[in-house]
Amino acid sequence: MSGETERSVELTRTGPSRYTATNVRGTTLQIGDGSSDDFTPVELLLVALAGCTALTVDPLVARRAEPVTFDVHTRADKIRDELGNHLVDLLMRFDVAFPDGEDGDRARALLPDAIAKAEDRLCTVARTLAIGAEADVEIRDV
Repeated sequence: MSGETERSVELTRTGPSRYTATNVRGTTLQIGDGSSDDFTPVELLLVALAGCTALTVDPLVARRAEPVTFDVHTRADKIRDELGNHLVDLLMRFDVAFPDGEDGDRARALLPDAIAKAEDRLCTVARTLAIGAEADVEIRDV
């Protein structure tokens, strides 16, 4: 598949255990192994999960009332076992406040359902993690 369905980034080595990721719009992000201030790949996975879920939920509830606060805190434990390195006990905590009043009450009441819809079918990152995906690998000698 390609065209409208394709999503891609380029990753270029900039030094030992340091890379620059570039999206198709030209925005860059520094990635490292945790020995510098750069984001690690695991942190980026947590960012992707929180970001995708937030970007899915926000417009659903903001139609009722604009949030005063909308923060998502994501954490997990990185372990190594018979399955290799992986994350367990992932948790997303939503700290959300809406204004007082009828519109805020409607948005507050809708929030749990909006989060469930994001997790169950709308957030691409959450859905990919839930159903699992394998990445094919190609090696090219350039």
